[in-house]
Amino acid sequence: MKKVIALVVVLVVVVAAIWYTNSAEAEARLEYRFVTLESGNLESVVASTGKLNAVTTVQVGTQVSGIVNKIYVDFNNKVRKGQVIARIDTTLLVSSVEEARATLNRNQAQLDFSQTEYDRIRGLYEKQFSTEVEMNSAKYNLDLAKATIVSSRISLERAQRNLSYATIVSPIDGVVVERNVDEGQTVAASLNTPQLFLIANDLARMEILASVDESDIGLIKQGQQVRFTVQAYDNSTFLGRVRQVRLQSAVQENVVTYTAVVDVDNSDGRLLPGMTATVEFLIEQVSDVIKVPNAALRFRPNEEMMAQIRAKMEASGAGQGAAGGPAAAGGTGAAAGQGAAAGRAGGQTGGAPGGGQGRPAGFGGQGSNSGTLWYLDSAGDIQMARVKTGITDGSQTEVTGETLEAGMQIISGVTLLEEGSGMKNPFQSESAGGGRGGFSRGGGF
Repeated sequence: MKKVIALVVVLVVVVAAIWYTNSAEAEARLEYRFVTLESGNLESVVASTGKLNAVTTVQVGTQVSGIVNKIYVDFNNKVRKGQVIARIDTTLLVSSVEEARATLNRNQAQLDFSQTEYDRIRGLYEKQFSTEVEMNSAKYNLDLAKATIVSSRISLERAQRNLSYATIVSPIDGVVVERNVDEGQTVAASLNTPQLFLIANDLARMEILASVDESDIGLIKQGQQVRFTVQAYDNSTFLGRVRQVRLQSAVQENVVTYTAVVDVDNSDGRLLPGMTATVEFLIEQVSDVIKVPNAALRFRPNEEMMAQIRAKMEASGAGQGAAGGPAAAGGTGAAAGQGAAAGRAGGQTGGAPGGGQGRPAGFGGQGSNSGTLWYLDSAGDIQMARVKTGITDGSQTEVTGETLEAGMQIISGVTLLEEGSGMKNPFQSESAGGGRGGFSRGGGF
């Protein structure tokens, strides 16, 4: 029994020794993901959404209550200013006019009687056949009759005006956008004026009320060019210009926005009121520049990459020192300079080379105008290029640098693959594809 146990222990020790030997000889391999530098045009825009509306709309209501007797227009009908578009039943309104007119006639008769009495008493008073009290009473009755006549005339005019309000006319030239009543429906204007129709003045000119975030509103200027799309026409892009940036702000869910008014030409009539527009305000544009995907500017080398850089620099420095002879001191100095550069790059590994400078202006940070790109030279060695960044459209950024040219392959991500050259650990399950599998390190999205 003891011999069996001893044999098992020996086998375990041998297998472990072999595994550790092979692990020590394992070679890490870096697999890079690349993006390509392209030459072309680039635009910086501010995105927003808004609704299309007619420039001028008028809500047509009624100032009198009653039953809608007749409707002469419907949705989408064109109307002229002063055109009759609806009538309200006038039975009660006509009765009010007749009643006001009868009251005026009665008061006119009272005025005539009061005037006659006043003239008679004044003659008697002048001959001292009437007292002063009678004279004053006659004067009071005459003045009261005159005031009653004025009130009666106002009442008659009011009744006649209400009768005219029963005929609804269009206040402007335009198109009927909404019709909110039907024939036979009763409208009550006692508390507020009910809206019967909504008329748009001219749908050949429309406007977009776009909500712009407070962080971007400073970039929006009057006269700025705008392009937008609507869901009804996926393959069409429409143009407009900023007419106004309104000072009034709106706060929704702690987000402050401002309204930018965009003028739109709708001569072909394809755009309809109420459509949702996806708007892009054109801030800046450049042509024929080198541009790179933003993933490459966000990339940072990992520890394995920096270790390879330092190892190649040390090997290059050792080779120069061995072949240098009398000039070994100079070779050592060159190697030391390369080692220092590697040390600087390696010291940046933990905190990203170049710090925040690797981000394009206006992209996710304070907005520096410099960055860092990483690439492989003709020998397959990793190299670093400092670049100046320009405008960005959110996915690509303009870059300039001495070594940059269109078609250049730039590193945007890296994957570390560790592969064993001999026996694998017998106590570890293998990953699909052999070896110990790969795992991603470093930057890149």
